[in-house]
Amino acid sequence: MMEWETVIGLEIHAQLATKSKIFSGASTAYGAEPNTQACAIDLGLPGVLPVLNREAVRMAVMFGLAIGATIARRSVFARKNYFYPDLPKGYQISQYELPVVQKGELTIDLEDGSSKVIGITRAHLEEDAGKSLHEDFHGLSGIDLNRAGTPLLEIVSEPDLRSAKEAVAYMKKLHQMVVYLGICDGNMQEGSFRCDANVSVRRKGDPKFGTRAEIKNLNSFRFVERAIEFEIERQIDLIESGGTVVQETRLYDPDQGETRSMRGKEEANDYRYFPDPDLLPLIIDEDFIAAARASLPELPDVKKQRFVEQYGLSSYDAGVLTASRELGDYYEETVAALGGEPKLCANWVMGDLAGFLNKDGKDIAQSPVSTEQLAGLLRRIRDRTISGKIAKEVFEALWAGEGDADAIIEKRGLKQITDTAAIEKVIDDVIAANPEQLAQYRAGKDKLFGFFVGQVMKLSKGKANPGQVNELLAEKLRG
Repeated sequence: MMEWETVIGLEIHAQLATKSKIFSGASTAYGAEPNTQACAIDLGLPGVLPVLNREAVRMAVMFGLAIGATIARRSVFARKNYFYPDLPKGYQISQYELPVVQKGELTIDLEDGSSKVIGITRAHLEEDAGKSLHEDFHGLSGIDLNRAGTPLLEIVSEPDLRSAKEAVAYMKKLHQMVVYLGICDGNMQEGSFRCDANVSVRRKGDPKFGTRAEIKNLNSFRFVERAIEFEIERQIDLIESGGTVVQETRLYDPDQGETRSMRGKEEANDYRYFPDPDLLPLIIDEDFIAAARASLPELPDVKKQRFVEQYGLSSYDAGVLTASRELGDYYEETVAALGGEPKLCANWVMGDLAGFLNKDGKDIAQSPVSTEQLAGLLRRIRDRTISGKIAKEVFEALWAGEGDADAIIEKRGLKQITDTAAIEKVIDDVIAANPEQLAQYRAGKDKLFGFFVGQVMKLSKGKANPGQVNELLAEKLRG
């Protein structure tokens, strides 16, 4: 492996979040009964004409601006001709020589803490095909054309990726970007975001690329990594045993953990591209681009840097909190509601809140604890009404819908004991009950201090202020 270098390029298909299809008014909603959302245009019936969806164009332009690409003022739709049962027209409307987005880049973070710029060759608009169904048909296949005509943005990287982990990092960053922009829901299980990986190997120092194989329709980050790793090993083993890698399309079998040959890889001329005669060239003016630029949200890298500078967070914490647009908004709203304490808010959002969300399989938009409720809880930690430990009990009650923090604290009698005399009384009782440990502590066994703290907190049912307990206990134990 040390003698070889891997070269990877990804083609990612992001389904655009429009309500209707790219060339028709049919719905793009997921989950409908088969063939109930395919109109005459999607079916390619004689005499029908496609009409371009303006919103799909706007979303493509937004993406191009976000990656610093050139937006083509004039682009052309072409027919990509091939036969497949789920392609009713016998061709797919796509873009070939003149795509709408050209030459951008995306910066990814690597495991060693460094970053790498990955070039994006192009992003072009096209329509999706239907779907072949192979289950429950007793040896036959069914065709569902609901997806036919769904708008896709195909994003093609330069061959700049050098490992499976880099490919996953790039794919995750791109996924974050399109979801942040609101142009794709990113649902990989539903096919809204999927990837074709072009993989080749060459001996280190060789300027010439090796023969590539394309692995089709990878719909999870885990599958992308495993498929690429298998393919790298397969190609190296093949070459070292005297064989030759052939250019082909392969499928990944997750059950076997291997790629298998699907068909010989077509070249562009096999598709007989030519400009679609039913669609005029797409002309984008400056006003359209300016409007798209004005609708851009704060992008992930910019937001992450702002969180570091504005809230004093570490780069890691800022990265976690800006992983999604909704999570970043939740965090900022919590800080605003509390009136400060950005680190305390970050700890709770990334800790207890994230843990409960993960346990219940919810995303941040489904959190039963609002930003105002979380801020109310943190307010009581800040003013020492409750300890951090008791706050976890209160948070659990918040999650269960038992009201706001103040009501829960009052109802359960959880107010922290801050009266010095009351804490001293508890400490005295603990010392009196543990004479042997007291003697050992005063003889130099300092680790027993934690034992005494634990006993005081236990006797006070966790209500004694920890800071005061530590201070007063140290004085008492010294005698």
